[in-house]
Parts: sequence; C-alpha cells; structure tokens
Amino acid sequence: MKRKSILLLMLAMLFALTACGKKEEPIRENNFDTLEGAPTPTPTATPTATLEENHEGQALSKLTGLWVDEKIANRRPIALMINNISFANPQTGIGEASIMYEAVVEGGITRMMAIFEDVTGDKIGSVRSARHYFVSFADEYDAIFAHFGHTKYATSKIKELGVDNLSGLSGIGSTVYYRDNAIKPPHNAFASAKGLWKGIEKLGYRTTLREDLNNHFRFYEKDTDLMEGENASKKVTLEFSGYTSPYFTYDAKDKLYYRFQFDGPHIDKGTGEQLAFKNLILQYVSYWTIDKKNGYQSMDIENTKGEGLYITNGKAVAITWDKNEATKEMHYYDKDGKLLTINPGKTYIALYPENRMDGLVIQ
Repeated sequence: MKRKSILLLMLAMLFALTACGKKEEPIRENNFDTLEGAPTPTPTATPTATLEENHEGQALSKLTGLWVDEKIANRRPIALMINNISFANPQTGIGEASIMYEAVVEGGITRMMAIFEDVTGDKIGSVRSARHYFVSFADEYDAIFAHFGHTKYATSKIKELGVDNLSGLSGIGSTVYYRDNAIKPPHNAFASAKGLWKGIEKLGYRTTLREDLNNHFRFYEKDTDLMEGENASKKVTLEFSGYTSPYFTYDAKDKLYYRFQFDGPHIDKGTGEQLAFKNLILQYVSYWTIDKKNGYQSMDIENTKGEGLYITNGKAVAITWDKNEATKEMHYYDKDGKLLTINPGKTYIALYPENRMDGLVIQ
C-alpha cells in the first residue's frame, strides 16, 4: 500500500510538471463551438470570424457607413426640423441623428434638420417650421419630412417634389407631436419616436428606401486619415451671421469634432452629451431674400454646382458638389472629380453662405 501511494504521488507530480510547460490557450470571447448549429472548425482552418465580423442580420448604413440592423439600413429615414435659437438651446434627442444639416433662415438665425435612421425616445425637439430648401434636402435621402409649421414656399416645394411629410398643423399633428407646457410657445412642440411612426402608419407612407437611391458620398471601410489638405486639428468656426456663429473643436484622441454654440458646448439635453461629428461638410451656397416682409431666404440648389470643404481627422480638403432637384440627386466630389469618400460615422453638413467667407476660420 505504501509503495502504491508513493507511485501515485510521483505520477501526479510528473503530470503537473508537464502541464506547466504548455502555453495557455487564449480564451475566445465568441467561441462558435458553443453556439447551437455552429460548424466545427478543423485544425487546418483559418481562425473563425467573430460574430461582429460576420455581421449576420446587418447591413452598412447609407447615412453613416457603419454596420446597423438590416431592417434599419433599408428603412426610410426621418428628417426632423429642429429649433436653433438661444431660447430653445439645448435641444433634446438630437444627438441620435446620423446626419445634421444647418442653414440660415430669417433674421440671421439658423435652423437645423436632423436626419434619423433609427429614431428613439419620447422627447425630440423642439420642432419648428419648414423652409423650402430643407424640404429639398430631405428629398435627397428619400426621407419622411417632419415639421411643425411651414411657409407657403415650403408647402409648394412639398407638393412639387411629392415629399411625404408629417405636419404639426395637419390632422396628423396631435398624433405625432405634443406641447411641453413648461416651455413658452412656439418653442414647445416636441415629437416622440412612437408618435412619428404612428403618424407614418396612419398616413400609409412607404417605409422602405427606394431601390434606385443614390448616395451623396461613399465610405471608407475603416477610419482613414487624409494624406493632404490644410490643417483643421484645432478649431473650425462658422459665422453664419452676427447672431449665429457655431464652432467645433477637434479632439485628437477620439478623432471627433465637438460642437459649441451660444457661448457653450452644444448639448443634447436628453443625454447630457455634447454633439460630436466624425465628418464636417461645408457646402458653399448663394443666399438671397425672397420675402422681404418676413425675411424668408432662398438658395441656389435646384440644378446647380458649387464648391466646399470636407473636414475629418484634423484635415480639410477642397471638394465640389452638384445637385439636380428634379432627379432627387446630390453628390459631393473630391479634387479628382470622383465621388467623395468619407469616414464612417456621423456627419454635419453646413449650407454656408458664400458671401461670408471671412467668417469661416479653420485652425
């Protein structure tokens, strides 16, 4: 018995020494062997891709170039008009937008249009009235246009282009929007995701994207630094007017541009987070007054071309653009005349007045 115990002890020590000499196998966070119905890898096969790399049930977003649920990628976005005066700042729910437009309206103020591909939340806004050029921008994306109020020029453009819209002043208004009585009107109209989709359902609007939709730009497969261009690694200031002069500061750590306005960070009140964008596109346009009584503005965007800047990862490069409103197409091009390629992520687009170039400062 004693010899047998000694023999067993020696065998145990030998096994322990052998095990210590082996390298530890890496732990796979997504081990396909543990998934029901997953194929068993052979010893000679290349490493199995992770679930994220497979992107099963996903598709590349046409708005951000990022992988999203395929149902979201193929769904029509919602373009929502956003109030942007100091009294309405900060807004709620806008940080969720994939693309943010900004353009001058009457009195030198700007209005914003947030394009959502996956809108959520119970409070988004405040929502304000439509201007005809925003109708045209929304149509470029096959978006459903949401607004609370309008000008006669906007209603004419909606009819001319056949844009599906959710108007707060129509019969569907009380379904889509509500008033926050703690805020002074007319700055207290808000939308909810539930209301928006309920309104779309009631009006019977198509919810899938047109198959022939052409993108404004294409995306790099992964984050890419620009090899040339002027420095834009500190601050980008856009003096739309004496009233509105937002600016962006660049953070080299996360390679994002953070937005400021009205003497402070531009915050989404719903999340407490500052608005940040991967890409900035400055589209130079010619503005003029079409209604002197009300100060309504217009711009040359129906069938025209222009210049601009693309800014990302601390660099700014010259671009061109052309728009054909009749065919619902708008494209950006690089210096070689090829469709512009941008980085995956959120994009801010400024319709910047070409007569205020002195107010555009890139550092």
